[in-house]
Amino acid sequence: GGAMAHGHGPGRCRCCGAEAAERGAAWGLYLRIDRQRLQCLNERREGSGATVFRPWEERGDRSQFVESDDDEELLFNIPFTGSVKLKGVIVMGEDDGTHPAEMRLFRNIPHMSFDDTAKEPEQTFSLSRDPLGELEYPTKISRFSNLYHLSMHFPKNFGAETTKIFYIGLKGEWTEAHRHEVTICNYEASANPADHKLEQITPQTHFIS
Repeated sequence: GGAMAHGHGPGRCRCCGAEAAERGAAWGLYLRIDRQRLQCLNERREGSGATVFRPWEERGDRSQFVESDDDEELLFNIPFTGSVKLKGVIVMGEDDGTHPAEMRLFRNIPHMSFDDTAKEPEQTFSLSRDPLGELEYPTKISRFSNLYHLSMHFPKNFGAETTKIFYIGLKGEWTEAHRHEVTICNYEASANPADHKLEQITPQTHFIS
């Protein structure tokens, strides 16, 4: 474990390079986000919310972060380019009052607004301050399979007026959508049929630029 003592930051240390690469690959779901439709509500600087979804190796880049605007709440709407099985989340902030203190995850509710956050989330986490991006919050995987849209609500922080997030890591598996669409209904009998209608109406053609 003495490798971390070099203080060079991520990626410099030869001995654990392979392990770091493997761990980085596990956090590759940011590559599967539909960036065109990614939303961050209450972000102070437009487009800044999108910058927190980046390679695990670059989580320490302090120049990229999102800060909330009117109050401490932040809400991300994250559409994926296929079906995702979400297994874990990392949330990295400052070691101070601006770090989010709670995270609420919702599945497959596109275009959520702050009004919608009154709904019961699939899972709620109490967050600890994590300035280095080391804490992984495991999801209840059964609730986050066949996920094509993830909403993340950060309702409060540790006491500051605004919330700052530097990095959000998403760990899991991704499946291409069109191979999957036919089978979704078969093994998800308990799902709300309205979800499926929505999926079919959304035209897939506008991705071709």
